[in-house]
Amino acid sequence: MASRREGREVALQALYRTELTGDASPEAMELLWRHFEAPIGARGFALEIVHGVLADRERIDQLLAEAAENWSLGRLSRVDLTILRIAVYELLHQSERVPTSVALDEAIEMARRYGGEESSPFVNGVLDQVAGKLGVRERREAPPAAKE
Repeated sequence: MASRREGREVALQALYRTELTGDASPEAMELLWRHFEAPIGARGFALEIVHGVLADRERIDQLLAEAAENWSLGRLSRVDLTILRIAVYELLHQSERVPTSVALDEAIEMARRYGGEESSPFVNGVLDQVAGKLGVRERREAPPAAKE
């Protein structure tokens, strides 16, 4: 759904800005909405992600630290870290509304668009580890057997 994709991108901008400034106030969000002309339909989902990531950041970061073998979170680019936080939030709290494959695919695509050259494979690998640890990897069902 386009508004969810836009919501993730707006959330990425908002969380990145918050990471840089430490300001997650409603006024800061309103300024962001105006500056980036955030679509009305995307704002609700973006806010849900932003508030959720900020509220559960300690748990999210712990999962990421465990999955990002040989990488401390401080060594990650802020863009990659923010993308990972959004996806892990979705895996933890949006699994009934957002399938695992969608959360992962969207994060990988954002990493391609906004991250560095190695961002998308790195994001893919870390999120695969987190999804496995959480037990939310989607299992593909075998096609139904043909009736005889």
